Amino acid sequence: MKKYFQLIILLLFTVSLFNCTSTATTAEEYYSIGMAFFDLGKYEEAERWLNRARSANKTMVASQYNLGRLAYERQRYHEAADYFEDILKKDPSNVLALRAAAYTRIKTGDINIADRHYSRLLEMIPESADDGYNHALVLHAMGRYSDAEKVLEKYHVPLLDNSDMQLLYARSQSAQNKVEAIDSFSVWLNNNTDAKVRYEYAKALEHHQYYARAMEEYRKALTENPSANITLNSEIRFALARVLLIADSTSNEGITELQAAVNEGFNDITAVEGLLSYQEISSANRDSIRTIINNMRRAAILEESQENDENEEEN
Repeated sequence: MKKYFQLIILLLFTVSLFNCTSTATTAEEYYSIGMAFFDLGKYEEAERWLNRARSANKTMVASQYNLGRLAYERQRYHEAADYFEDILKKDPSNVLALRAAAYTRIKTGDINIADRHYSRLLEMIPESADDGYNHALVLHAMGRYSDAEKVLEKYHVPLLDNSDMQLLYARSQSAQNKVEAIDSFSVWLNNNTDAKVRYEYAKALEHHQYYARAMEEYRKALTENPSANITLNSEIRFALARVLLIADSTSNEGITELQAAVNEGFNDITAVEGLLSYQEISSANRDSIRTIINNMRRAAILEESQENDENEEEN
């Protein structure tokens, strides 16, 4: 009801502007109308009025910035970035435009440009934890895990309280195979539950040969995993099988878990073949692994044959 009332007032105001005998309608008035339409979600009308306001120097930057916002809201990300970066050509220190350009470049996939924008932004406002986090996200996406970790470490207090920052910090450390990732994942999991993250935590434990703890965490991940995510479930079972085979060569529990993983849809034959490279696995279990591999290959051939038959029928 409130928005409907706003729209009526806006339309009356707009009509009154064009019924005036004076031609002194100002860019500020155009801008106000454009922003009112923006707030109402009337993006096409907002764009029309903001473009009119943009023609006057007094409102040009604000209008152009909000035209960028409009383009972003309509998922026209390259267009939005052009608006923001055009402002920066004239005013390189415009924090709002720089922040918007940086975030929009994440959306366009131009992470190298986003990195440059965030580097510049954090030179201007180094205390901004939100922008630091976004920059770390960009660096992580670029594979610059050490740089991402260093950026996050600048925000010690937010890092203690912000679960998103904690998780990115743990993942940046884990990508470098740092043992510190174990504690970082543990901190996150003390206050959050997520099977995928617990799976990552277990893999970090396994990598550093904390096999008993890794097995415990893999089993917890299986209980936390939604039943609908069959792919994740089979991957966790395969990882659990791998640890069991390495850590307890006298038991066939690892083979049982491996078969369960395959039964649930795990079909990475190369990964299963890779188990044979572990010297810790007993000869009896190696024979069982080879049997599973042969069965997987036969199943893959049969599936391919069935798909070819279906394609021939369709043609």
